[in-house]
Amino acid sequence: MSKTRSTRFQLTNTQRKRLRLVLTYLIALFSIAFALFPILWIISASLNPLNSLSTQTMIPRNASFQNYRMLLTDSSFSTIYPFRKWLFNSVKIASITTIISVAITTTAAYSFSRFRFRQRENMLRGILLVQMFPNILVMVAVFLLIQQIGGVIPSFGLNTHNGLILVYLGGAMGINIWLMKGYFDTIPKDIDESAMVDGATHWQIFTKLLLPLMRPIIVVVAVLSFIFVYSDFVIARILLKTTEQYPLTVGLYIFTSGQFTQQWGIFAAGALMGALPIVIIYLTLQDQITGGLTQGAVKG
Repeated sequence: MSKTRSTRFQLTNTQRKRLRLVLTYLIALFSIAFALFPILWIISASLNPLNSLSTQTMIPRNASFQNYRMLLTDSSFSTIYPFRKWLFNSVKIASITTIISVAITTTAAYSFSRFRFRQRENMLRGILLVQMFPNILVMVAVFLLIQQIGGVIPSFGLNTHNGLILVYLGGAMGINIWLMKGYFDTIPKDIDESAMVDGATHWQIFTKLLLPLMRPIIVVVAVLSFIFVYSDFVIARILLKTTEQYPLTVGLYIFTSGQFTQQWGIFAAGALMGALPIVIIYLTLQDQITGGLTQGAVKG
């Protein structure tokens, strides 16, 4: 009897495959819902003209684009809260930092990978050691350093975008140099040697032979650097003091920092519009990002 009962509950191979397929779809649907719920909630909050989360529903009553109009077209509101200026500041700071960071990082990684000089290993270890400490630990030192620099060169002092970019450059290049160097190490040195036999200089080898091969990892590093700077709040909040100089992250914080004047609908609308540059970058460079991450994983 026990044998006959046990055989009744045994699943065939077809039933097992169907069960796995059903479980897979359920897990996938749950993951998609878990990922999309915050986005849908923010979209709903941005369409809520009441600017409150206490009565927030997934489908708000009297939904309208009032919050978007206030941010983009209301001149009196923009005078106090210059949303478009904040968005421009964020894109400008992130773009300049990314371009300079990628240029310095690429040349530094090439030097560490292809040349042998004294203290090379110690310098690499020092770069890695600095990255182990969180940025929040050096905020006081960074503030005082930028303050002193501003006393000598005012355009790089406090409340300037140049000083903020200078801080971002110092914090973003460490791990990127290691990523670039690891990728350079995977490229055979025979390419360099054959080009030098033909009379090419180191600069020509770097710009015409190696950089095209490095394009996937350069795109990945550039995107990561842009996102890091674009989404930063703490450093910008400490170094910038006037509303006109604020990037988007610090500017949007104004809408939620008041004790009795939280404007959550406007904050949600600004956050959604502020996310558009990141979405555009991902959609435009998704093939390059995927290629750089997969190739780096295989080669590393």
